[in-house]
Amino acid sequence: MSRALSPRTVRLHAEDNVVVAVDTVDVGASAGGVVARQRVPRGHKLATVAIPAGAPVVKFGQIIGFATVDIAPGDHIHSHNCAFQTFDRDYAYGADARNDMVLPPELQATFEGYRRPDGKVGTRNYVAILSSVNCSASVARFMAEAINRSGVLADYPTIDGVVPFVHGTGCGMAASGEGFEVLKRTQWGYATNPNVAAVLLVGLGCEVFQIARMKDEYGIVEGDHFQTMTIQETGGTKKTIEQGMERIRAMLPIAARARRETVPASELMLALQCGGSDGYSGITANPALGAAADILVEHGGTAILSETPEIYGAEHLLTRRAESRAVGEKLVERIRWWEDYTAKAGGSMDNNPSPGNKAGGLTTILEKSLGAAAKGGTTTLRGVYEYAERVDRKGFVFMDTPGYDPVAATGQVAGGANVLCFTTGRGSAYGCKPTPSIKLATNSDIFNRMIDDMDINCGDILEGVSIADKGREIFNKILQVSSGEKSKSEELGYGDNEFVPWQIGATM
Repeated sequence: MSRALSPRTVRLHAEDNVVVAVDTVDVGASAGGVVARQRVPRGHKLATVAIPAGAPVVKFGQIIGFATVDIAPGDHIHSHNCAFQTFDRDYAYGADARNDMVLPPELQATFEGYRRPDGKVGTRNYVAILSSVNCSASVARFMAEAINRSGVLADYPTIDGVVPFVHGTGCGMAASGEGFEVLKRTQWGYATNPNVAAVLLVGLGCEVFQIARMKDEYGIVEGDHFQTMTIQETGGTKKTIEQGMERIRAMLPIAARARRETVPASELMLALQCGGSDGYSGITANPALGAAADILVEHGGTAILSETPEIYGAEHLLTRRAESRAVGEKLVERIRWWEDYTAKAGGSMDNNPSPGNKAGGLTTILEKSLGAAAKGGTTTLRGVYEYAERVDRKGFVFMDTPGYDPVAATGQVAGGANVLCFTTGRGSAYGCKPTPSIKLATNSDIFNRMIDDMDINCGDILEGVSIADKGREIFNKILQVSSGEKSKSEELGYGDNEFVPWQIGATM
């Protein structure tokens, strides 16, 4: 009679006082060198040594929380006995910065992209209908739906679709300040994203976010690729829809002239996202995506990490990689802004992780952040950007955004991201337009259960596939999707409702 195999666990760093359960560990089972005193679900943590109350709990070689009671070897460690508290961190600005190797152009990987008149390269070819205010959102949707139902796009196979990008603000807000500037950057960022060939911006007419002001501030001249209209000036809903459709029909043959051509991977700007994270995220998909980001940087491209509340507690690992003290200090300044912002709202930075994150094994924001930061790889941090700010540096950069996935991704796309990778352990169903989203599952169970949503299984890292090999697989998938292969979320039709600009400030 064969002996039952011990449940598998993984120790992530020699200094850790916990292991992570790869398999569920039942009471009395031997795992990680100890005997389990409680049941430990897969993805959760098991103490390997005694941890006195008040002592740090260590995972990834970093503090993820502090014991709230005495913890014995074999105990399940989670919210019942481990809690977040602040502690000093050494930012060591630039200590780990280096001159990243970038391959010469002749050795860089290539993909098939759309070269735009301004020199940027798109991976998709959309026509966008932007609403300046929620009051024009329905009209923008009506236009897009009518065009898509009409069958006219069958005549233009190189156009990926006509998409309405609508939102919930644009009025009842201050006409200056942070909230207004964020919306302005986001609108213009989508209008100029290289995955968008032509834009119709539709307003009501009397809103705070005035189209004429935006045109003036950005020096916009209307033409074949960018036009505007308002419902009030045009004469109401029906006339605006009819005239808007006429304008879009005139844009279609112009947008359809774009043709894919071979371009270097240095033209890729990769948005790094995670959502529905679990205890495996920081072990499998996130570090594998980080390896892919490192490869992209080596090939001259750009990788954008974001979600500031979800690198909270791990920011010292990024400041060490900052190319200058100024870059590192800008990141810390955004961290301090978030501490103040959440406190004023009566919250705490540890309000994140979510219930789903905790069910998946993540106990504190410190633990979640250490895993999330792994998406950023190991290269030098070249810049820190405000939300939806145009990214103008090559290499690894950071953008300040909320942790909420659609809001964060909207900022990255506005910043210029033309492809996106999204890791998930609990099973996010996110998709994006105009930027294709590649979904990476942290574990084989969710990959198989949500096979129609997931593009790559990173769960096989737990079976022995190396992080480096998985990173190369992800990088190759990025090239394929950027060349026109549809991601799973594109096949499902996601992206029409995921334009979610960050709303900051009072709604009045």
